Amino acid sequence: MALIPATILTGFLGSGKTTLLKRVLQEAHGQKIAVIENEFGEENIDNDILVADTNEQIIQMSNGCICCTIREDLRTTLQDLAQKKRKGELDFERVVIETTGLADPGPVAQTFFMDDEIAESFLLDSILTLVDAKHAAQQLNDRQEARRQVGFADQIFISKTDLVAPEEVGALQHRLKHMNPRAPQKAVHFGQVPISEVFDLRGFNLNAKLEIDPDFLKEDEDHSHGDHDHAHGHDHAHGEHCNHPSHQHGHGHHHHHDDDVKSFVFRSERAFDPAKLEDFLGAVINIYGPRMLRYKGVLHMKGTDRKVIFQGVHQLMGSDLGPQWAEGEQRLSKMVFIGIDLPKDILLQGLEQSLV
Repeated sequence: MALIPATILTGFLGSGKTTLLKRVLQEAHGQKIAVIENEFGEENIDNDILVADTNEQIIQMSNGCICCTIREDLRTTLQDLAQKKRKGELDFERVVIETTGLADPGPVAQTFFMDDEIAESFLLDSILTLVDAKHAAQQLNDRQEARRQVGFADQIFISKTDLVAPEEVGALQHRLKHMNPRAPQKAVHFGQVPISEVFDLRGFNLNAKLEIDPDFLKEDEDHSHGDHDHAHGHDHAHGEHCNHPSHQHGHGHHHHHDDDVKSFVFRSERAFDPAKLEDFLGAVINIYGPRMLRYKGVLHMKGTDRKVIFQGVHQLMGSDLGPQWAEGEQRLSKMVFIGIDLPKDILLQGLEQSLV
C-alpha cells in the first residue's frame, strides 16, 4: 500500500485553523481526507462540524471525509486508521492532524519517524502554521508556544490581514522571517486557500533544495564582515529595548523583538570533512536537541560528487545522498538552523572547524 501523506496543522486559538479545516473538508476537491482532532478541554471549538456525543470516535462525513478525535494518543489513533483503511472499512487518501492551540508540533512530527509501524503506513508531508495577523504580535511576545509553532513551520499562512494596517502585516512578516526563513508565508482570507498550497508540500522530503528567502540572505550579507561566507545574525542593538512583553513596536522593519526562536544560516564553499561534521552535529544535537526545532542543509562533502542532504527535528536527524553536483554548478554548502536561544557562535565556529 502506498504511504498515506499526513499534514500537521498548528496555530494559536482563533488563528483560523477550524475555518481552514472546514474548507478543506467541505470543498469538492475529490479527495478523501481523515482529520484527526487533538483539541483538549472545554476549548473544543469544532462541534459544529463534528457530530457530538457519539461513542465511536470516527465520524464519516457526507462528502466521504472522516473526522476522529484522539482518544488515547496519536500513535494509537493513526494505527487504528491505517488498519481500518487496510481492511477496507474506511476510505481516505490523506490525514490532517489538528494540534491544540498550545501544542508543540515537535513530538507530533517525531511520531512519524520514531515509530516503525507508523512509518510503514504514513509519510509526514509538512507542518502548516496559521498566524492570526491581528493578535500575532501579542501572542508571539507572550507565548513561547506560538514562537515554536512558527519555528517548526514548512508553510506559514497569515490570516486576518484585512483587520490590520499593511505596515503591521509587513512588520509581522519580517519578524516571522527572522524566526523561520525557510517557510514561505502567504496571507489568506477566511481559510480560502487552494488545496494545492496545503497538501503535498514535501516539507520533510530530503530534497536537494533549501529554500531560504533571498531577502533574508541579503540582509545577512549587509552585516557580515571579513572574507567569511557566513551569515551573521541580526544581533545589532536596537537601542530602545522595551521590557513590556506585549508592547507592539510600530516603527517599521528595523526594530524587531529579540525573539528566542531564531534562525541562522551557514554557508561555505569549502567542503566538509564527513567524520568531523558528523561528530560535531552529533554533539550539538545531544546538547541542544530539545531547543532545535528544524534544521536542514544541502552540503558539499569531501569524497562524493553528490550533494548530501540532511535535516532534523529536535534530536532526530536524517541524511541522504542527493543528486550529483551539475557540471559547472558552484559547490556550496548551505545550512539553516531554527531553534530556541541556540548558541550561534559555537555552532558557526564548530561548522567552520568541520570543513576540510
